[in-house]
Amino acid sequence: MFFNIILEKIQNFLKPLYVNSCILQNIDRLIGLNIFLVIFSSTIANSDNIGYFALFAIMLTAVKLITKTGEKFDISLADKFLLVYFVFVLISVSGSSLFYLSLKGFFKTLTYLGFYVSVIHYLKDNKDKIKSIFIAFALCASYETVFAFLQNFGAVEEISGWQDMSHLNPEEVMTRVYGTLKPYNPNLFGGYMLSIIPAFLTLPFINKKLFPFALICGLLSCVGLVLTGCRGTYIGFFFELMILICVVYKFLKPRLKKIFTMLVGFGVLAVSFIIVSTASLRARIFSIFAMRSDSSNSFRFNVYNSCIQMFKDNWLLGIGCGNQNFREVYGLYMKTGFDALSAYNIYLETAVESGIFALISFICFLGTNIYKSVRFVLNNKNIDMIFVLTALISLIGMLIHGMVDTVFFRPQIQFTFWILAGIIRVIVK
Repeated sequence: MFFNIILEKIQNFLKPLYVNSCILQNIDRLIGLNIFLVIFSSTIANSDNIGYFALFAIMLTAVKLITKTGEKFDISLADKFLLVYFVFVLISVSGSSLFYLSLKGFFKTLTYLGFYVSVIHYLKDNKDKIKSIFIAFALCASYETVFAFLQNFGAVEEISGWQDMSHLNPEEVMTRVYGTLKPYNPNLFGGYMLSIIPAFLTLPFINKKLFPFALICGLLSCVGLVLTGCRGTYIGFFFELMILICVVYKFLKPRLKKIFTMLVGFGVLAVSFIIVSTASLRARIFSIFAMRSDSSNSFRFNVYNSCIQMFKDNWLLGIGCGNQNFREVYGLYMKTGFDALSAYNIYLETAVESGIFALISFICFLGTNIYKSVRFVLNNKNIDMIFVLTALISLIGMLIHGMVDTVFFRPQIQFTFWILAGIIRVIVK
């Protein structure tokens, strides 16, 4: 690879600097510190501050690449699709009618992709830190669950009332929790919990002593997710559970499969009873199927229709990156009274912003990672398989949720996505 040849020459030139610098020889610790600061700050910091830690990780990784001998870029098939996606995003931005607004969105995309590269180059030399990352996710989920329960029992008002109450009795109105994530939003909180709750699966395999913590806090975190009232999260969580059940069933010994099936059946009955007997939860879940009768559903359908028209008029290269750019163009297509910050579907959003080829490239990136992860899970029985399975479950849950929402593009969820994608990339290759 021509780029690696140039990189090697730069490394040889700067080798004396690396050899004589204590900081450069320990630069991985600084990169790792910023990656973990991204994880933990996601629970309390605003978007800009989370982004600063990511930028520090990116800059330190760039310094590592040009100073440490032997560092190089090893591009996988999935990475090639991602590179093609980036090229089309770049072309889309350069041709955008709102160039400066689009450029701001492009820098955000560049930060996310740069952070993904940083995660890969950090973890490939520090694979033992994958355990710590999943532990960090589990701790964040436990922390947020505490606030979820406090908000639920405290019956937070207004901000948690984002639901159509026109056809609901008072007992059917759900108190929607939103944790500590900023900006406060039940859907953002639900999407975030959906992405990190699977981390509890890894804890007993990391250390058997963590099993009680994983079981108790994991179950409570699942309840916290339900308390968000986010219906897209419910759908994503359902698929996460289905994947987990299928994988567990496959690896069980024949004599245990019958017992496991009975336990799953009992669990389904228990959950069904809880849903039916809890008026607010029942109303929330059934509203998923209300179609136009629910105002939130109807709003999304109107946004989808407008965005499809936007895509038809800009199908080749899109309108350019960023939510500010989107809002300006969307105003030309929206139905009166149905303003929107995004397309409420990450795939439609990608197509509208960057065009059909960017969408295809991004889907190919996702599909390649999913395919390789499934093959790895089915053919391995070590702790790496658990890590890949956990990351796969989280990613699929996020991508399912992304069909009806766009909190996926928020830093808390976006950075988590790239960390999980980086873990898969390092283990599966």
